[in-house]
Amino acid sequence: MANSSDVQTNPINDPRIYCDYSRLVKLRSHIKRFSFFPHLNTSRLLSGRHSSLFRGRGLNFEELRHYQLGDDIRCLDWKVTMRTGKAHSRVYSEEKDHQVIICVDQRSSMFFSSLDTMKSVVAAELAVLSSWRILKESDRVGFYLFNDDKTNWLKPTRSQGELLHYIKTIVKDNSLLSVDNHHSSATALSQVIDGLNRRKLKDSIIIIFSDWNDVTSADIKHLKQLQQHNDILSIMISDPMEEQLDSDLSANWVLSNGQEQLNINTSLDIKKTNQILADAQHMKREQLCRLMAMKALPYIEITTDGSHIAQFIQILRGKQ
Repeated sequence: MANSSDVQTNPINDPRIYCDYSRLVKLRSHIKRFSFFPHLNTSRLLSGRHSSLFRGRGLNFEELRHYQLGDDIRCLDWKVTMRTGKAHSRVYSEEKDHQVIICVDQRSSMFFSSLDTMKSVVAAELAVLSSWRILKESDRVGFYLFNDDKTNWLKPTRSQGELLHYIKTIVKDNSLLSVDNHHSSATALSQVIDGLNRRKLKDSIIIIFSDWNDVTSADIKHLKQLQQHNDILSIMISDPMEEQLDSDLSANWVLSNGQEQLNINTSLDIKKTNQILADAQHMKREQLCRLMAMKALPYIEITTDGSHIAQFIQILRGKQ
């Protein structure tokens, strides 16, 4: 097992602001409380080890051999049989595992919270918690990390050692977030989705942890294309202030991105701002809910109030 001292610690040691490596490793203690693969009835003849709403990996061709008594006639290879004059069967092995890709948003928009825990930390912790659960199921788990500057593909693995290395990478990405970072052209969500499509994924489960800050109708369309051959589970990390500034219309607000400043000091300004925020948040929810409904998968929204682990587990347990 890797030592947590190998990871460079951030000057700010508050785990609500920056990820703590040892805390991420200890999340393994929660994995018995939920599952991504509940035991549901399935109509598939060969369903694999997992009986689930999610698709498995199907069958792998293993060998071609002479027909033996008891072989399924549906597995006869007629071309070889006709060419050789002797009956031949195709032998398959059932691949029973899932391949799960976890996408983790660590862009500047995630470095925010008005309640307790930064959205970036919520996303990272839930992603790692999910990876421990997936590894427990003996499935392969990989990551697709994206920050303001780049995307990072970490190939699926069943190795705990590799997973610990991946967790270090997540911690490193998270530690780069700062209010002093100013990105005029940050990585767009459309680039991330395009990157997933280019990988030609099939029969995979893709879990996306993000605030979906810049999601567009075109992005949802591309996700639908991706979902034709995969299952996509979207988790939206949200904060109440993204939907409404304050119920006190007499409050004066000063908003800043570190370079520019905006004063909101009239009740009319606050009403207009709240309406814009509410409309944008409603649009994101509606689009993601429709995407999830295509495969009867749950739409999950988690807040930054510090109870994200309990929220996540409770939602998934309720869907079993």
